Amino acid sequence: MRVDDSLVIERRAVISGAGQSDIGRRLYRDPLELTLDACLVAIADAGLTTADIDGVATYPGPMDVPPGFSGAGVVDVQDALRLELGWWSGGIESPGQLGSVINACLAVAAGLATHVLCFRSVWEGSAQGDKGRAGVMGGGGGGYRASGFMEWTMPFAAPSAAIWIAMMAERHFHEYGTTREQMAQIALNARKNAGVNPNAIYRDPMTMEDYLNVRMISSPLCLYDCDVPCDGATAVIVSHADTVADLRKPGIQVEAVGTALRGRPSWDQFDDLTTMANRDAGAQLWTRTDLKPSDVQLAEMYDGFSFITMTWLEAMGFCGKGESGPFIEGGERIARDGVLPLNTHGGQLSAGRLHGYGFLHEACVQLWGEAGERQVPGDPEVGVAAAGGGPLAGALLLTRRR
Repeated sequence: MRVDDSLVIERRAVISGAGQSDIGRRLYRDPLELTLDACLVAIADAGLTTADIDGVATYPGPMDVPPGFSGAGVVDVQDALRLELGWWSGGIESPGQLGSVINACLAVAAGLATHVLCFRSVWEGSAQGDKGRAGVMGGGGGGYRASGFMEWTMPFAAPSAAIWIAMMAERHFHEYGTTREQMAQIALNARKNAGVNPNAIYRDPMTMEDYLNVRMISSPLCLYDCDVPCDGATAVIVSHADTVADLRKPGIQVEAVGTALRGRPSWDQFDDLTTMANRDAGAQLWTRTDLKPSDVQLAEMYDGFSFITMTWLEAMGFCGKGESGPFIEGGERIARDGVLPLNTHGGQLSAGRLHGYGFLHEACVQLWGEAGERQVPGDPEVGVAAAGGGPLAGALLLTRRR
């Protein structure tokens, strides 16, 4: 049955511009400055001015804990750019980091705004200082008092998502025979793509031997399975589709979104620990479009840890349940010249932890044909951007307008 366009209101929205600030392991620059740099680049990329912006959306909003997790909130940007807003939104509870962009699509579709500035900034690299990577979760003694679900994980010395995701990966390995050599291809592919991305944090070649011999973090996850804290900001402009003729370049159509959460809202008590909330978001997305997974020509999908990307591959239907290991084995299918180019900028594992916005930025740049040396061949027209792990998940199916 054909999906009724009038019911898929996200199709009234396009991504009209995208921009990033400087990106670095430790820039030691003011995080609001980085945020505004990205915002102004995105506005100019769309051919707009600040006077055209009548909406703002961000994730997660201003946060002090963990250090560097947020660089600015809506109020900071609205005041700094003197924006006159008809709609705005920011908050930590969201269907993945891209929930703020999905909210913007719905606001534009409802007529509350015409051009929404969406941004996400981090400065985790600088916030952690110069003594190597620090934990991003609470804990570490002193006067810290756990609350919420951390009350149940902290007594077992499990304060980090690295431990929770490792538990899920071990379950997948146990049930489906998945191997570390298979999972390694997520990290190896990311590093290969980062090698041709001038903005990536780590660009030196990585071999399977390098991967297998680096220190373990939480079995089966090693150091190279974990994303790289960094400083930087990313912004996109969500515009109403009726404005396309006035934009600097063709808009990227938002074909469909997925935001569903049908399992328990928990990192460690989900009903199926071989998957996550992306299972529900992915299933919902395909009910809102006539396109199929086989139509997708590039996939930019969250890799806070390598295993999360594997669950996204299954959730989006690019392979069967439990089959992500064999699907990525050898790396040919997910290479830039493969059947499903994956995380073409290097993902968070090598390009830096910019959260979901980094994946959306890359999807748009690829669909506009502006990715330079890392451009996917064949003039791609359909891509997916997906972000989130554990109980958080949001995905957008994007198409290039003609």
